[in-house]
Amino acid sequence: MAVVNQKGGVGKTTTAINLAAALAEHEQRVLLIDMDPQGNASTGLGVRRDDREQSTYHVLTDGLSIDDAVRPTRVRGLYILPSHPDLAAAELEIGTADGRTRRLSDAMEAATAGFDYVLIDCPPSLNLLTLNALTAARSIIVPLQCEFFALEGLSQLLKTVEMAKAGINPKLAIDGVVLTMYDKRNRLSAQVADDVRRHLGRAVFETVIPRNVRIAEAPSFAEPVTTYDSASQGAKAYRRLAREILRKHAQRKK
Repeated sequence: MAVVNQKGGVGKTTTAINLAAALAEHEQRVLLIDMDPQGNASTGLGVRRDDREQSTYHVLTDGLSIDDAVRPTRVRGLYILPSHPDLAAAELEIGTADGRTRRLSDAMEAATAGFDYVLIDCPPSLNLLTLNALTAARSIIVPLQCEFFALEGLSQLLKTVEMAKAGINPKLAIDGVVLTMYDKRNRLSAQVADDVRRHLGRAVFETVIPRNVRIAEAPSFAEPVTTYDSASQGAKAYRRLAREILRKHAQRKK
């Protein structure tokens, strides 16, 4: 699953980390691939910046095996393929190469380590790195912040997904849009949520991720909120989202 939105600050990396951890709690073997040069997902799961000699950059540009780059996290069942600052230059390095949009997909097909779920944290832009994620993924999740400009840019993202589906990955599906940073004390949050559901209907997950201080604090301790404060409203919300996704995928397999 690619966690994608070209708009920054919508809770994309936060969702990738915490959803991955919540899925791992269901005894799923989960891999989180950090495709963002900023590497926040890697930092948020305890991978130091000076300890990323084997990363997504090396997988995309040097042909490093994913099996050799993956490492365990503190969360049982959750593994990460970390990012590297040089990933920002990968687009230039492979931009004219044959199969440039299939680098990640090919690497995943060659990997022998089996995972029940693979989540890809995409950069906040519709660039070659994101296209690699859309080519490799079977589905996407779109985090959408409950703010006034929530729908701005979403139509362009959905068009890009349809182009990817038509041109490079016909199996790509949209799992859904997840509303993030919902503040029940703020009438605007409720208005935005209603507006998004009116426009997108069943494409929006029932689960809403609240604005929660524990979610914000957890990355500074290199933990997902599910372990940082297991009883917090943020942890409970991401567990509900994980259960919703598990149900949806189980129904899809029938």
